[in-house]
Amino acid sequence: MSLFAALSVSASGLAAQRTRAQLLAENLANAETTRTPAGGPYRRKDAVFAAEPVPSAFADAFQIELGGLTGVRVAEIVEDPREPEKRYLPGHPDADAEGYVAFPRVNPAEDMVDLMGAVRGYQANLAAVSAIKDMIHRSIELLR
Repeated sequence: MSLFAALSVSASGLAAQRTRAQLLAENLANAETTRTPAGGPYRRKDAVFAAEPVPSAFADAFQIELGGLTGVRVAEIVEDPREPEKRYLPGHPDADAEGYVAFPRVNPAEDMVDLMGAVRGYQANLAAVSAIKDMIHRSIELLR
């Protein structure tokens, strides 16, 4: 496995964790949003990850086919299909005829824990990129 292929794996992890963190921040920011341009309350979003072969040199093509080096990508972004949470707030501008307001099903505590996990995943990939960069730098120094 080349160092540049390992760098590609970590870079794909960085991109995937960044997308996940952005979605979690959006969920937290819209935890109380009762009206969206599409109509109705905000819908919680989640990133679904999938394994993806990392493009590398032609010599590594056989290794990839044999189940070798894979990175990660965001396969899709899914919205929460559950019904919104109903709260009785008769004076609210978005209340229905019975006085209930539809709120998004966002649990801030759960999303904060998920956000901490995304940050940790991002940091782990960043540490791997830094280690690979140091290995490449030391290899160049040895060849001088």
